[in-house]
Amino acid sequence: MGFSALNRILIIQLVVMLGLSIFITVTVSNKTRDNAIEHMGAIADERAHIIENYVENSENTLKNFCKAQQVQDILKYSSQLAAGTNVSADAQAAQKAAQQFTEEFGKDIDNLEGLWIGSWDTHVLTHTNAAVVGMQTRPDAEKQKELHNGMERNADKLYDLGIMISPASQKQCLSMYQAVYSAGGDPIGFVGLGIYTDGLINTLNSIPIRGVENSFYSMVDVNSGLYIFNADDTSKIHTPIENEDLKNICAQYKGTTASDSTGDYEYVKDGEKYISIYTYIPERGWLVTIDDTKGEVFALKTTMIIYLGIFGVVILGLIIVFNVISKRQEAINQKLLSTINKNSMTKKSLNTAMFKDVLTGVNNRVSYTMNLDKIKASEDSPCYFAMFNIIKFSEINSTYGAEAGDLLLVKTTEALTEFFPDCEIYRTGSDEFLAVIPAPQGSPNMNEVMDKVNLAFRQMCVSKQIENVGTIRPDYKVAVGRKTKGNADTAIIGTLKKKMNESDKATIGMIECIDL
Repeated sequence: MGFSALNRILIIQLVVMLGLSIFITVTVSNKTRDNAIEHMGAIADERAHIIENYVENSENTLKNFCKAQQVQDILKYSSQLAAGTNVSADAQAAQKAAQQFTEEFGKDIDNLEGLWIGSWDTHVLTHTNAAVVGMQTRPDAEKQKELHNGMERNADKLYDLGIMISPASQKQCLSMYQAVYSAGGDPIGFVGLGIYTDGLINTLNSIPIRGVENSFYSMVDVNSGLYIFNADDTSKIHTPIENEDLKNICAQYKGTTASDSTGDYEYVKDGEKYISIYTYIPERGWLVTIDDTKGEVFALKTTMIIYLGIFGVVILGLIIVFNVISKRQEAINQKLLSTINKNSMTKKSLNTAMFKDVLTGVNNRVSYTMNLDKIKASEDSPCYFAMFNIIKFSEINSTYGAEAGDLLLVKTTEALTEFFPDCEIYRTGSDEFLAVIPAPQGSPNMNEVMDKVNLAFRQMCVSKQIENVGTIRPDYKVAVGRKTKGNADTAIIGTLKKKMNESDKATIGMIECIDL
């Protein structure tokens, strides 16, 4: 074969590869934004969940303290002790026992600002800081009424003031009160608890963030319009929100319990573009945000563009070399063949990285999107979609470590592959998997599919022995849907997620199949 003919063939091959790379780059770039935003959304949800658990644990601590007999005993004499005159020996004994119990109980509470028992008119009867016993925290009648109303309007009589700056310590803390009633149903006093938020902040800061290591989180109160946390600038804590987009979002959520509690927006700061993902906690009126530069969030897209540029330069260089060094035909041909083989391997590796989950080996969400046209369904040949979601996966990672979480993900895919060997398995989220089960000519039928789903679910729930960690018994949410018409679409994932979130963990034999 003449050199000019070989040269033309090589140039055509390189141009085709360049065109294929452009196509892949454009396709993946369009998908990476959604995946990156979903990833940051999961991070925001995780932090919101940690914050909610922290507040709930603090509330449960106060409720447990309130149930103690020493609390009831001292509040029988609250009027005597508040007045400070004609205090009986029984009242003094009850106060001494309650003070000792308060101090002992407080030793087990991390980051404690103060734990105390108060009379209904806010005189301190016991306190972990014994020096403040006897003082009245709210001598003003209107302030007392505000506190009473706050406790009495809730079913459990617990009044959570949320995260605030303590007037006593001038530090940020979580403050709450619990009313105490007599056997006849009359209020006789209350207990109070203040916990510094340092422990919560340290917990949030200690959680690693993969892929967006330079991101920072904030939390704002939508009702007051003030920052609660701001990891990027701590001087903003309890100052008004300055970002206009964030102000508008707070205005939308203010005083509501909106069901759509997540979203994102973009803004410019110091000449650099940022993207912010937020999650709303309606029970508290708090908005948790995760912010990072667009450059880091969409790093994969940038990497693909750089790869394309480098690849184009390499191709241009090869074409010049092939045309200039014509006298060394044999050597050039050998180099050319070697280059083609390397490029072929690069393309194969690139496709694997794009469409497969590296950890588990199953298809990823990009692969699911690319395969939508291939997933067809009809009345005679329906298609089933089974979604499995690991409950509290972030807590498993936090408690047992990332290696234990990775092993749990692998075990989940092994169970799905075992019971659905001829089906496509996709990892559609950090802790979420989807099995696509075609049923040509109605085989398998719905009962057979549900039997396999239950068997796979039972296998997933078997306790896992983790070396150097212990035993983990995971729980799952499961949703199954059947499509009998048309091609699959991305809305199927959202529908199954919504179905899963309508119930708690799945139960064998109780999993339903919905029509999609």
